[in-house]
Amino acid sequence: MRLILRPLFEAELPPDFLEILKAKLLGREVKEGDVVSVDILGKPLRFEIVYAEPRVMKVRENTLLEISKKSISCIDLEFGEEIEQVLPFPGGFVVVLENEVLIINHKGHKIFNRKFEKLKKVAVSEDAVAVVHNGKKLTIIHVS
Repeated sequence: MRLILRPLFEAELPPDFLEILKAKLLGREVKEGDVVSVDILGKPLRFEIVYAEPRVMKVRENTLLEISKKSISCIDLEFGEEIEQVLPFPGGFVVVLENEVLIINHKGHKIFNRKFEKLKKVAVSEDAVAVVHNGKKLTIIHVS
């Protein structure tokens, strides 16, 4: 579980601020794109939730919390098997694994995934993904 927040105010945050912020958010349900307000020393501080995995979540002790000063964020994704290829398309990326095709948006959220027997080739157009598999089969996945 991961949460990236962007402060909607100008101030330098001390290194231990993440611990304080996490304590204030513990138990709260949050959603990516929302703005949350946290009361610190009687003053409400507002933060935009720029990334949440999952998109709707309850903040817990094991939630990884980060602060981003800009709306730019870095998302690290790890898969159980080696990545064969990554193909960009307007809505995100097509990640090709050994026998699986995973389509994710620009924030790393899954749009589609499916395993294919004898996966041979994957090609991307503006709104579709073509998968050649199992000898003579072609599967076209429309992404809109």
